[in-house]
Amino acid sequence: MALRAFFRWLSGQAGYRKISYTDADYFNPTANDSRIATALRQKPAPSIEQVRHVLTSIKPATDLDRRDQALIAFALLTGMRDDAIASLALRHIDIVGRTVFQDARSVRTKNRKTFTSWFFPVGDDIEVIVTDWIGFLKSEKLFGPDDPIFPATEIALDSDRRFAPMGIARAFWKNADAIRRIFRQRFEAAGLPYFNPHSIRTTLARHGADICPTQEVWAAWCANLGHESAATTFRSYATVPFHRQGEIFTALLNAQRCVPDRSSEPDPDTVRRVLEHLRKNAA
Repeated sequence: MALRAFFRWLSGQAGYRKISYTDADYFNPTANDSRIATALRQKPAPSIEQVRHVLTSIKPATDLDRRDQALIAFALLTGMRDDAIASLALRHIDIVGRTVFQDARSVRTKNRKTFTSWFFPVGDDIEVIVTDWIGFLKSEKLFGPDDPIFPATEIALDSDRRFAPMGIARAFWKNADAIRRIFRQRFEAAGLPYFNPHSIRTTLARHGADICPTQEVWAAWCANLGHESAATTFRSYATVPFHRQGEIFTALLNAQRCVPDRSSEPDPDTVRRVLEHLRKNAA
């Protein structure tokens, strides 16, 4: 697509008149290539139990440990995208109301969309980690409303005169690279494969598909992820994983085997008529 757009632009430039605008159509992919490129594929995502295992494996001995633990817990609690988390300030969090105001004027949301999201019901222990971290920032670090909820790492000279992480700085991350690095380090340290921050959204979508009892609840769950349509959530995140698809078909097969074969049994109405006939003859 980029090459096609370039040649269309090139056809209008001086000195390239021999290149026709329609020549760019030769860069259209075939129908088969288009289907390959747009095919839905399984997205690896951790289970909530795996995320909880990572959180319990982090021993909050330092400020950086506490920040990393709260960061992973917050991603599961809110389902926010990593770049939005990197730009989030304390004023955007309402602990009492259990909400996050994703204000596109300062939070780097996707497509600069502004909306309010609620904490997902993923466990009180997850929520406690986040609330304790915010309380720590406000009471001990004296962070204000405009300070980041997840501050960048402070780099300074150590005792050997080498640059090393020394704690948290009162500064925002410029992008989400550090968040992805933290996820990689913490998941691998817990003995699990690396799951990127965005995969947590898939985790929440699959969890919602399992527990939402009605279409209305499912629609609210999807809106909490920032999706205007529930179909977007289901198509992009909540597709049935391959292993779960196998479990479903195995369960259906077992259920079918447990159903008795009643094809050879007589019809109840026929049995009733025969009994009535026998009683009349006996009388």
